[in-house]
Amino acid sequence: MKIVIFGLAVSSSWGNGHATLWRSLIKALLQRGHTVTFYEKNLPYYVNSRDLFELGLGGNLQFYADFAAVRDQALSELAVADLAIYTSYCPDGRVAAELLLESSARIKCFYDLDTPVTLDGLARNKTVDYLPLDGLSRFDLVLSFTGGRAITELQTKLGARAVATLYGSVDPELHRPASPRPDLTATLSYLGTYAADRQQKLDDLFLLSAMAQPNARFLLAGSLYPSCEWPANVMFLEHLPPQDHAAFFSSCDATLNITRGAMTDYGYCPSGRLFEAAACEAVILSDWWEGLDTFFTPDREIFIVESSKDVLRILGHDKQELLNVAKAARQRVLRDHTGEARAIELEATCSQFCGTSV
Repeated sequence: MKIVIFGLAVSSSWGNGHATLWRSLIKALLQRGHTVTFYEKNLPYYVNSRDLFELGLGGNLQFYADFAAVRDQALSELAVADLAIYTSYCPDGRVAAELLLESSARIKCFYDLDTPVTLDGLARNKTVDYLPLDGLSRFDLVLSFTGGRAITELQTKLGARAVATLYGSVDPELHRPASPRPDLTATLSYLGTYAADRQQKLDDLFLLSAMAQPNARFLLAGSLYPSCEWPANVMFLEHLPPQDHAAFFSSCDATLNITRGAMTDYGYCPSGRLFEAAACEAVILSDWWEGLDTFFTPDREIFIVESSKDVLRILGHDKQELLNVAKAARQRVLRDHTGEARAIELEATCSQFCGTSV
């Protein structure tokens, strides 16, 4: 397939969960013989923090300052595209959507990488800037990063005709067990951008655990956190580039996964970090949300925690038991949650819903 994408950003992972997900999927699509062009707007905060400058394997990463400047080029590519996608939080979402819908691309698709946020905004009567004003009924296919009841709501609230899940994934060549680094060693780590709706869980699960073990080292990495004074045994890194993620997860005794409020409410919304940590054979402690057990089996591949007491109890488990769980999680990811697995799912979805053979 010839695939054309209008998205948020693939070049910078700074405060941007879309980047690593796209990198994993696009790499797999290119390896499977498809061609991919990704249109990305030169937003200042991404321009200044880029950690990827090309897609490789013949992929085309097209930067632009103003959409009008690439409109004709994009329209030309869309005219021969098998699959045209625009995504949630695309800076020129509505303009890109109209260009895509007016084109002769064989499959016109909206990919919502933020479905709970989209639906929550609609429920609160907020303007969702990246959505077409008339909803999603004109698209051949709507892909959702979230499963469960979100699929039904995309149909009933936004008029989507054909909806399928396309969850996040991991690149096992980038995320795999690595040699521990002394500067990243910790009893417990957490990697995630600041979000107000998960800060309480961070306080309860991470910071209270750190304060309960003052002689242990805890490591938190993520951007956009407000200035604050962390406990003395908590090391804070404002940004950790993707090339350091494997060492990060491989240098700690365990790592914590915390889900945003809207994602927890809807369920069936695994973060990219969850798959990354598992691929690196980290011991994962996670909050609970509906559907988590469809991705990992609790107590066999992942541990569920509700309080700092749960965290401390699990950290006290036998080391071999923890290692066995971590190894099982890695095997699950390699089987079910790689970029190649998602690329195959996307191919099947295009064939099923749109009759396009790949």
